[in-house]
Amino acid sequence: MELADAGELPAYVYDLADLDAHMATVRAALGDIEVHYAVKANPDPQLLRVIAPYVDGFEVASGGELAHVRKFFPESPIALGGPGKTDAELFADVYRLHIESPSEIRRLFTAGRSADVLLRVNLDIPISGASLAMGGGATPFGMDPAGISECIEMLAGQDAVRFRGIHAHLASGLDAPRMLELATAILDYARGLGVTEINIGGGMAVSYADPDSRFDWKTYGKGLASLRRPGEVLRIEPGRSLSVYCGRYVTRVIDVKRVHGELFAVVAGGTHHIRTPATKGHSQPMVIEESGEPTTIVGQLCTPKDTMARHVPVSLKPGDVVEFLMAGAYAWNISHHDFLMHPKPAFHYLGS
Repeated sequence: MELADAGELPAYVYDLADLDAHMATVRAALGDIEVHYAVKANPDPQLLRVIAPYVDGFEVASGGELAHVRKFFPESPIALGGPGKTDAELFADVYRLHIESPSEIRRLFTAGRSADVLLRVNLDIPISGASLAMGGGATPFGMDPAGISECIEMLAGQDAVRFRGIHAHLASGLDAPRMLELATAILDYARGLGVTEINIGGGMAVSYADPDSRFDWKTYGKGLASLRRPGEVLRIEPGRSLSVYCGRYVTRVIDVKRVHGELFAVVAGGTHHIRTPATKGHSQPMVIEESGEPTTIVGQLCTPKDTMARHVPVSLKPGDVVEFLMAGAYAWNISHHDFLMHPKPAFHYLGS
């Protein structure tokens, strides 16, 4: 209400104390399993500052993300991945370079560059229940085992481009038992190659339908500890599951109207600020202070895709403040900010 009274809505509000507590819980559950935060989930510097003490490094997927992280954490280990790397990205001085194809190895050789590399494998294994599948069949991500073998042959007999291990991020949106099944398959494959550094990626499930249901980090940590063999380094790259809960998108109702019998509430801002519900095709969870008739909440954009939540049992009137939950990941940073050139949201931080 203070933000509304000050005319500072729409706004993102990040609870840094909540993020710190969540990170402490995750870190305790994982023990000495290495963690790299996937910066693509949310690169906000204030969030990175809270996350940094609990992780072993950062995972970036572009030169822009690399420069951003280096600006604030110049000494932190950084792994760089992603398909379609430019020369500037491929030749960057990073802790680990995730190789996506044999041609990336050839480009390193041609340029006379050195690097410590993990080869990204796309295993042809069943992946059920995932919200996104980056592996398990023909996708543009990583290499099949034949491509991995080609890279290993190319890397033999030289020491400029150093083969450190395997990287695999096969899917997103899986619970702890299913994630451990994938980890077992990845580890079996990596051990067959004789490597001891294995990055098994991220993809921990986040439920927008049930914000109180969170990924079982204790089960996952215990499972990874039991799978790891002496001398092996296991690394994961969570993003959404770390930062999503600390953020809220707060706005106000501009208009309420009925069209062909359906009730709509039009709020300031919309999916050009928080694209998540449009991208994932869900209703963004929200705070409901007073129940009411099912209402579809939309933004200000001239498109029916600008829908935040459908048929929410909430009572709203013009001027009311609306708080959307789980806005701490893949929200502002993936949104089409300049569509219709509406004002940008404000940003506020609670705790420290």
